[in-house]
Amino acid sequence: MPDQIISKEGYEKLKKELDERVNVKRLEIAARIESAKELGDLSENAEYAEAKDEQAFNDGRISELTTLLKNVTVVQSNGEKSKIGMGSTVTVKTGGNLKKYTIVSFNEANPSEGKISNESPLGVAFVGKKKSDVVKVNTPRGEMEYEIVEIE
Repeated sequence: MPDQIISKEGYEKLKKELDERVNVKRLEIAARIESAKELGDLSENAEYAEAKDEQAFNDGRISELTTLLKNVTVVQSNGEKSKIGMGSTVTVKTGGNLKKYTIVSFNEANPSEGKISNESPLGVAFVGKKKSDVVKVNTPRGEMEYEIVEIE
């Protein structure tokens, strides 16, 4: 797995999730399994089966997070207001409307909140651009034109 970049905030969020899954969730699930074992025959025990499924999912996510955290490069916001980079918030004009996006890492992306990945078509098109630049991006709706209005 090649290194991917992530913001410090995104890295901390993943570390917090891992800590929660290892030190809280894992113990809660173990307690549920013990409680379910006391109910008798495990072959017909829905509570036991459900808890074991949740344990498998949680352990899988712990493994995924551990691998992810080992293989990411943490970057700081470029702090530069003249050029778009990781962590930049950019206001663009498209189709007569103003839209605001923040460039984040792949696992922080949430388009409904205006957070777009630096690896997405829009993110790739915006990174490195300056105020007043016009970029064209192929989207599912066809080619769209975006004018960079402001960089924060």
